[in-house]
Amino acid sequence: MASLRASSRSPLLQVVKTSVAAIIAWLICTVTLGQPLPIFAAIAALLVVQPSVNQSLAKGIERSVGVIFGVVLAYAAGILFGHSSWIVLGIIVVSLLFAWALRLSPGSANQIPISAMLVIAIGTNTPGYAFNRVTETVIGAVVGLAVNAVIVPPVLLTPAHDSVVRLAEKVASTLSSFATALRTPQTGVQLAAILAAARELPGRQNSASDALVRADESLMLNPRRARYRERLEHDRDLLESLGTLVTRVTGMARALHDNYNTRLVDDAFVALIALELDRAAHDLLLLARDAPRVEPAPIITEPPALTAPLTIASPDPDNWILVGSLLEDLRRVREVIIGEDAA
Repeated sequence: MASLRASSRSPLLQVVKTSVAAIIAWLICTVTLGQPLPIFAAIAALLVVQPSVNQSLAKGIERSVGVIFGVVLAYAAGILFGHSSWIVLGIIVVSLLFAWALRLSPGSANQIPISAMLVIAIGTNTPGYAFNRVTETVIGAVVGLAVNAVIVPPVLLTPAHDSVVRLAEKVASTLSSFATALRTPQTGVQLAAILAAARELPGRQNSASDALVRADESLMLNPRRARYRERLEHDRDLLESLGTLVTRVTGMARALHDNYNTRLVDDAFVALIALELDRAAHDLLLLARDAPRVEPAPIITEPPALTAPLTIASPDPDNWILVGSLLEDLRRVREVIIGEDAA
């Protein structure tokens, strides 16, 4: 049963738009074609209303092309071989091979044999069935595309922005956990938890990247794209910076886990590193908070904390491997956050 349920509901507006598109397509076909039950128009409209206008166009073309090819193949088969029952099975195989040869999408590839099979099985006893099937499908696809583009065309910037911000917050939280580990003695279990949290960051980064791809796709052919393009570019730039930080933070977690000892908490130089880690986390949250939002956010002025690079001349010999590693990674983290070029 879990496979039948989505992780989240689609917006209620999308349900309303799909319903409106199906009703309009049905009414148009009833009036113009005289069809009492234009189910193919309604089906096309239901399938074409997608999460983005660009996807709607692709789905409309995909279904229309599949129906047209299916009808043509069915007519050709009927003329050459008649309408016996074995022809129905043969046309399914031929249609699938035809779609494979043209490298059509799965939607078109499935639609071709379905349309061909229905035309051969039903069209023989129903004059005009093939023409009506093509016409209804095209009308439904056009109506679905128009409704999706005109009635609040979907923009998926908010989920993408939230995903990028959550990644920034998780990276900042991981940096803070490093600072805590340098101030308070940690057990092996706690160090393993820090490392596990850091290893989750690449997956979160991939999720944010996928969300940005969907957001970018939602702006294609969207009448509102000019309003949101700058916000999308800002989030994309922020994710690029976070990608560098994810790599650094994962390495820092590995170094901390492998080279940690409780004497670190008594080292004055290590205390300075912990302070800088907290500052890095603070500034990263500022960087994420200052990103443009779909809805205006209140302006809060807060200065960055990373005002100067940290320099340590002589670390404790027992800790120099970990201290040196953290210093180098922290230097590069600072460069990313404040926008300097890494040396």
